[in-house]
Amino acid sequence: MTHPFLDLAPLSAAHFASIEDRVARLLSTEQDVVIMQGEALLPLEGAIRGTAGPGTTALNVITGPYGQTFGDWLRDCGATVYDLAVPFHTAVKAAQIRAALAVHPEIDFVSLVHAEAATGNTNPVAEIGEAVREHGALFYLDAVASVGAEPVLPDAWGVDLCVIGAQKAMGGPAGVSAVSVSERAWARMAANPNAPRRSYLSLLDWKERWVDAGRTALPHAPAQLEMLALEACLARIETEGPATVMARHASAAAATRAGVLALGGGLEPYVYEASEAAPVATTLRAPAGVDASELVARALAAEPGLPLAAGGGVLAKEMIRVNHYGSAASLAVVGRCLTALGAALAA
Repeated sequence: MTHPFLDLAPLSAAHFASIEDRVARLLSTEQDVVIMQGEALLPLEGAIRGTAGPGTTALNVITGPYGQTFGDWLRDCGATVYDLAVPFHTAVKAAQIRAALAVHPEIDFVSLVHAEAATGNTNPVAEIGEAVREHGALFYLDAVASVGAEPVLPDAWGVDLCVIGAQKAMGGPAGVSAVSVSERAWARMAANPNAPRRSYLSLLDWKERWVDAGRTALPHAPAQLEMLALEACLARIETEGPATVMARHASAAAATRAGVLALGGGLEPYVYEASEAAPVATTLRAPAGVDASELVARALAAEPGLPLAAGGGVLAKEMIRVNHYGSAASLAVVGRCLTALGAALAA
């Protein structure tokens, strides 16, 4: 019995490398791009463990739950960490980064999440990158949620480690992810005695066995179906045009904010300023006395397929997330979400 997902010819090294090249074009980067064979947490953790150690002093920016996770990883590596936390309903400012770097001139590593889909904010990476570059620190960026929804430009912004995933705005698979690595970041890893080696977390293994070897022989069997799915979603973005894809996400976000305000009933945007709201997903604050998770459950009972979710953890009772990304970044989907939320709120 045959099936289109089975009995495929093996994915060649040349084919794998061509997909990496398409990711590099999407990011407008000349840096090395490595596609890792796992969800984005793999390169996110691998990049930190490869470049951080007991001699590292890090500024870790927290604008949501992933920033908190990065701080934990950095401390586990033995780094000295200074957390810069801002309220989840806002974004960090470049001036705050500059001030923190001035207070702690020994900082040599800065970690930041571009867009926090969990909290709905997005940070001004271009301005922050300028401050980090002037200071001379290594710049690590989680762009998993932002790529495809807004510009992600590691070279122009001075990002040394830029991690992306395809499962949100790109509309692709969750099982593979990618990281662009600058020469400075490779040098930091090579000088780090604690960098993972012969490990699934090891970026240095990829560099030595894949990048430096001319990308002619894969170091291990690739996740074939996920790689083909990544190639397909990249082709779809190229066909539609990255600017058009990003404009679609921006329109969905603007429509969600405007629609919620028009709907009334006490729902309001969780991120106060539209300029600080991420185009990948819009978070809403539930009305006083209304449990957000119950409101979302009622809305999904009426239409189960809607991209609605309650906030995670302590935010479950107050936050609603409209995940208008990928194919759901459309005015029609936004309209259905608002209609369902309005009906649930009325009920």
